Amino acid sequence: MAPPRKRKYARSIQRRERERITASRANESSELCQQRQLADSERTAAARACETEAERYRRQAANAERMAVARASETVEERCRRQTADAQRISNARYEVWRQKENSAFQYNSNICYESDPLIAIGRMTLECNFCQALRWKGESPGMCCSNGKIRCHSLQAPPEPLYTLLTADYSDAVHFQDNVRKYNACFQMSSFGSTKEIREAGFMPTFKVQGQVYHRIGSLQPLRNEEPKFLQIYFVGDKDKQIEQCCRNISNTRPSTVSQIQDMLHQHNSYVQSFKYAMEKMSPELKVVIYADKTPSSQHERRYNAPETSEVAIILAGDKQGSRDISLELRSNIAETHCAYDTLKYPLLFWQGEDGYNF
Repeated sequence: MAPPRKRKYARSIQRRERERITASRANESSELCQQRQLADSERTAAARACETEAERYRRQAANAERMAVARASETVEERCRRQTADAQRISNARYEVWRQKENSAFQYNSNICYESDPLIAIGRMTLECNFCQALRWKGESPGMCCSNGKIRCHSLQAPPEPLYTLLTADYSDAVHFQDNVRKYNACFQMSSFGSTKEIREAGFMPTFKVQGQVYHRIGSLQPLRNEEPKFLQIYFVGDKDKQIEQCCRNISNTRPSTVSQIQDMLHQHNSYVQSFKYAMEKMSPELKVVIYADKTPSSQHERRYNAPETSEVAIILAGDKQGSRDISLELRSNIAETHCAYDTLKYPLLFWQGEDGYNF
């Protein structure tokens, strides 16, 4: 065993060496620091790869003992600093892994096998909800689909012809319809979306932001003077050819022949379209119609005509007080997105019969 004076001298040399290394690293550039850390990592990995099981066990035991002794002698301030530094180091390490993938979605490289990357592998939708049988990924929270059975949605019925063929076939018009299905839906939707404040940001990634209240509206059944008919107003344009022409004028990249087929289908099956068509053909300009919430058409299921709340559709009114509007649809407020008719009016190609959508 070395004399006390020699041990003290050795510790002094070690302390000065640590101080020298600390000062040297403080003046390193980020590039040199990365190179040194990489070299240290490779050297350590090579040394550990040559260890035997006994050597690895002794090293790990010595490290654990040394760490336990060091932490036992820590003050409260030292412990806080260590924990803060550990948290920051872990955060930096996690960020460094994902930093290399930043904007990778906009820089696709066909030479990279993204499927084999364990960081972005989310697996398959193999977990099934016990209530609604919806499929979800392993990392998804349970209950997101139906709130653990609290929400029950009726299955959509298979669409009639020609909609079914347009959705499933592979000829020219069908492929065009599938590529532009949202535009074709917009040709026939009967309500519009609005907000109290909109923010539009241009640039590489155009962004539409909404602040304040989001609402859905029907509006009047006739357009104001010098305005083009849109949404529900198209159903009151006049003859079929003018309606088709107006739809294609409002929504670009739609084919009149396809619009005509869908229009015939909705006129035949959609209860809302049939009601509007009847109103256009039969109503006199001075007719006033009040919709009573407690009345159900004969031979129809009562759930199909759920009573609207007081904040929803109240009256269809025609008269001189409306100025240039011959027929107006009066609302006590905008359409609530939880109203049973909202989905039907917004997505007529999904709810082609005019059946109730999701509501609670």
